[in-house]
Amino acid sequence: MLKSLSTLVAAGAFVALLVPAAQALTPAPLSTSPDVIQVAGGCGPGFHRGPFGRCRPNLGGRVEVCRRVWVAGRGWRRVCR
Repeated sequence: MLKSLSTLVAAGAFVALLVPAAQALTPAPLSTSPDVIQVAGGCGPGFHRGPFGRCRPNLGGRVEVCRRVWVAGRGWRRVCR
């Protein structure tokens, strides 16, 4: 009985060493397109999510919204309003 148990344990250990460790599949990194504007929690510039999930204005005054535009012959430029 003891011999068969030790043989079974040895065989199990041998099989465990042969099996490679399973690794989780890492997803491909998400590429951010220049067409996508990142905003704070979906509320837009100048706002943030409150404790109950609603959008609340940030404190501190006026918010300047900037975007990038292509100007022929000059390249990309920032336009703030």
